Amino acid sequence: MSLITHQIANITERQKIAEIIKKIKNDANNDISFYDVQKSYCIGIVDMVSSTKITAHLEHGKMCNYYKIYLNSMNEIVKEFGAVVTKNVGDSILYYFPDTHDAENEDSLRTALECNLALVDSRQYVNDLLEEYGLPPVSYRISSDYGRLSIAKSFHSTREDVFGPTVNMCAKINSMAMPNSVVVGGDLYQIARSLKCYRFHSLVGLQIGVRLDYPVYSICR
Repeated sequence: MSLITHQIANITERQKIAEIIKKIKNDANNDISFYDVQKSYCIGIVDMVSSTKITAHLEHGKMCNYYKIYLNSMNEIVKEFGAVVTKNVGDSILYYFPDTHDAENEDSLRTALECNLALVDSRQYVNDLLEEYGLPPVSYRISSDYGRLSIAKSFHSTREDVFGPTVNMCAKINSMAMPNSVVVGGDLYQIARSLKCYRFHSLVGLQIGVRLDYPVYSICR
């Protein structure tokens, strides 16, 4: 590419970017809009373990079936407990529980915890289904936390999406869970620790600053 051609291409690119920014300034052209009110909710993330390594040895058709069975199973289970699935990112699913906006509603909190634990309980059934298709077993980690969320709607999708520090923290603590187990963040622990039938075990905190650790707990019945 000659120098002149390169300069023309750069000018054209800058013009395109300028037009995009102009559209963003015009609310009518925005694809994503946020609700005005923020509320606190319980959220969860389920993430497959070693998916890259496992699917590397599968042919395309089997890989698609592997992900389809896993993702559809997780989606249907969390929806059965009243959760809203907001996104699938690769082999990870993010969901939240609308009924948990009242932190004093013990029934809604218990439902959220039971949902996370039910995902673990369902693993054998999911693996039985995978085996029927000649596919390897699946393992996954579940993390959950509680906090304020910004909820958005996309013009091109019927799904809601959620954003905010609570989502980021829930994603970060996910790797602290042992395969096929559940961890919860400190904010969820504070409002759920009085619930009967659950045991919490303190783990090494997640470092979020030079001197600050965010508490993380494993949970079981």
